[in-house]
Amino acid sequence: MKIAYLLGSLNRGGTETLLLDVFRNATANQLEAIAVYRKSGVLEHDFIKIPVQLYKLPLQKNIFSYFFRLRRVLMNHSIKQVHAQQPLDALLAWIATLGLDIKIVLTLHGYDFQERRLGQIILSFILKRTDANIYVSNAQRAYYQKKYGLDENKQRVVYNGISFNKFDGAKSASTHSMTSSHIMSKENTLRRELKLIPDTMLFGTVGNFLPGRDQLTICKFLKLLKKEDAPFHFVFVGKKVENSANLYDDCVNYCRQNNLLGNVSFLGSREDVPGILSQLDAFVYATDHDTFGIGVVEAMAVGIPVFVNDWMVMSEITDAGKYATLYKTKDEQDLLRHFLLFLQDKTSFVTKAANASSYVRQKYSIEKHIENLKQVYSEQ
Repeated sequence: MKIAYLLGSLNRGGTETLLLDVFRNATANQLEAIAVYRKSGVLEHDFIKIPVQLYKLPLQKNIFSYFFRLRRVLMNHSIKQVHAQQPLDALLAWIATLGLDIKIVLTLHGYDFQERRLGQIILSFILKRTDANIYVSNAQRAYYQKKYGLDENKQRVVYNGISFNKFDGAKSASTHSMTSSHIMSKENTLRRELKLIPDTMLFGTVGNFLPGRDQLTICKFLKLLKKEDAPFHFVFVGKKVENSANLYDDCVNYCRQNNLLGNVSFLGSREDVPGILSQLDAFVYATDHDTFGIGVVEAMAVGIPVFVNDWMVMSEITDAGKYATLYKTKDEQDLLRHFLLFLQDKTSFVTKAANASSYVRQKYSIEKHIENLKQVYSEQ
């Protein structure tokens, strides 16, 4: 069975990165697919190189033209199932396939907290007309099922998958003792880039500055940590997003006002995230309402100690804190308390991180993700 995947733009983001990994591993995992997208983006060149046939179908003033073009592509490939990554694409596919024996599957990658009125209308309409809705966590599924009164038999959970091949060349913190010699033993390209002195603890976080993330709580924690006279440098990996620029600006201004810029670097969007993670001594994350937390899972996979707030999704993916350290949401004092324990006794945290690496590589691999997707498709 060939699946048609529908995407919006090909800009860099969690959904696009996930789909790239799915397509790169499709053949090896017996998944036959085509991809249809509406807008170009910075990842378009990467998508062009994958072994999956691509179709760019931009929306035009004549919306009916899009429906006919999409319908033609689907019929030419004898598509029986469409997998949309956004409610809008699910709606477009539903209209384009009227009268055809084609099933519509929709993955909800986020919550509806930021949706405007039109987006809410589309979401409410299409959720009850798809053949299956996929969620990336049980917590997310429970939210949508309750709010929209959905048929539980059509709701499925498929955790996001990560291609861990890109991390295999990175050194894991779990293979060293967390000492100054460990710090010097790591590949130190990032340390050279930042011009750090020896024995400086290097840790950080990954994620664009978007609604739903809570980098400001991390900044407040760093202010407290500096008062402890611990030599550290923290990196924020993630870009400033135009329509939520205040989130980035608030963090930079806070760090400037509290004399933290000597201890903090804002690296922007980076293509070498696996390499950066492998050089960190710890990973800290804060969220308001993430649905999964790919950055958290990637850090766990590398084998470095992870600190993340106790938002229900993070509790879910870390097995209630068994594989990461959970701190109280928006409580920088509690985060500091846990982190100081880490500084006092690194060995137990490193052991926990090593166990976490094995756990996530089994549970959240791209192969497992594709296997679970195929199970959903087979049920339609």
